[in-house]
Amino acid sequence: MRIKKPPIFESSNSCIWTEEYISERMLEAHLNPDIDAASHKIETIEGTVKFWLEKGLIKPGDRVLDLGCGPGLYAERLAIAGMRVVGIDQSEAVLSHAMKQAKQKNLSIEYRCMNFLELKDEGKYDAVLQVFGEFCTLPDDDRDLFLAKIYRAVKPGGIFLMDVSTRKLRVKDGLKNNWYVNESGFWRPGPHLVLEMGFDYPDNDIWLDQYIVVDQGGNTTTYRCWFHDYSLETLTPVVESAGFDVGTVWGDLAGAPYNSQCDWITVSLKKTGSCCK
Repeated sequence: MRIKKPPIFESSNSCIWTEEYISERMLEAHLNPDIDAASHKIETIEGTVKFWLEKGLIKPGDRVLDLGCGPGLYAERLAIAGMRVVGIDQSEAVLSHAMKQAKQKNLSIEYRCMNFLELKDEGKYDAVLQVFGEFCTLPDDDRDLFLAKIYRAVKPGGIFLMDVSTRKLRVKDGLKNNWYVNESGFWRPGPHLVLEMGFDYPDNDIWLDQYIVVDQGGNTTTYRCWFHDYSLETLTPVVESAGFDVGTVWGDLAGAPYNSQCDWITVSLKKTGSCCK
């Protein structure tokens, strides 16, 4: 089988976030406290929230929007610290878990199952959060639309906290080129073949992890995970064109010092300018 290099951000014929069986496996990955997979490790999450509170980036009483909230690992901790939290995710499986946990813990968190590109809130939030590089999964047109929606959703003077991966991280991870057969696993409950392939688009700072899955009935499904990496120099004009000012820059969500060799860039963006969208 000869696999052609797909055009940049060409979509696949299924989505790992919404396909029922896979989304259940993603939930398991979110809840595994010992791995940085769908979510960061628990100690990383707790250190991150502690840092945000100590620096006054978010404060008790603030209204906070958590985009790509998953099973509520950040949202719960923010609610316990006194924030009014709204969490958005497109996976029914992870949100079902999040809502059950909030009910059990008597936490008043509003969860919505939706694509965050459909956000229509205006001037409601003191802070918007998006973590673990979800911003990098957006093609340029969607990215610009997304920033315009966040700009409208944040109150004047509010902030948007997010992180992006850099080229350093992607090169370190390397290209996936492998195949294997499983009796049961992440992709399917029964026997299946998986072809893993990685594609690099260095002129665009874009990377693709592609998975072709063939089940025991011969059905073939392609899953594509796209990543647009950034440097501070390429990220800054993008967010400034949406009306945000770049505030503090860190090397990770928990406040590590930033330098040009970091795997991640975390920025605090402030709504002070005029959005051009």
